[in-house]
Amino acid sequence: MKPRVLILRAAGTNCDRETATAFELVGCEADRVHLNRVVESPSMMDDYQLLAIPGGFSYGDDIAAGRIFATQIMLRLGGALHAFVEKKKPVIGICNGFQVLVKTDLLPGPLAGKIGQTCTLAHNDCEHFVDHWVKLDGKGDKCIWTRGLNRVELPIAHGEGKFMCADESVRAALWANDQVALTYVEAAPNGSVDKIAGICDATGLVFGLMPHPERHVDPLQHYDWQSRATQPAEGDGLAIFRNAAMYLK
Repeated sequence: MKPRVLILRAAGTNCDRETATAFELVGCEADRVHLNRVVESPSMMDDYQLLAIPGGFSYGDDIAAGRIFATQIMLRLGGALHAFVEKKKPVIGICNGFQVLVKTDLLPGPLAGKIGQTCTLAHNDCEHFVDHWVKLDGKGDKCIWTRGLNRVELPIAHGEGKFMCADESVRAALWANDQVALTYVEAAPNGSVDKIAGICDATGLVFGLMPHPERHVDPLQHYDWQSRATQPAEGDGLAIFRNAAMYLK
């Protein structure tokens, strides 16, 4: 039986199809479902083993990127979401989804003796939208999504991707608890503290990242594919989805 993935979308979400394809390529069954349908029947979450919040510009990124989507989730689906996480089911938030997860307080979770939102994703230091490819390094072993990941190359596309911590104690605790899962190899294109590109919660099951792994699951999606003497078997991003599928299986 294939693991079932719930891809939660809302007005403005635009990467749900790519995310579904990525999970299907690693042997999962993925359903794209609007938030309102889940709110009508929160028990449907029991039918799924994994939750994904994809990228895009949910609700037009009004107020702040991901803020309205996060508020809708917590006010209308908070109990079901926390029950999902407590059952040790993996969750991923990609780009806008990452912004949502930090604003629902699922990421990074209680840290340095603090509860509530301790991190955010602010406007890029360059003060404009960035859209290009970046090299990334996997960090630590806690995060099931990036375990075994070394150097990868993925695209980014965001205006509010600067990862920031509430204070130094939170930043230090992220590293001490092995919750930094992904970092930019070169200077962070958005000004993120410690070049952080992705983090996980204390269990390693809830993961958020700004780069788009679903946009590089096929080697021909790479910008320089025509210059390669031989093509790799798959795009770099597919390993992230395969890790989660292997965990479920």
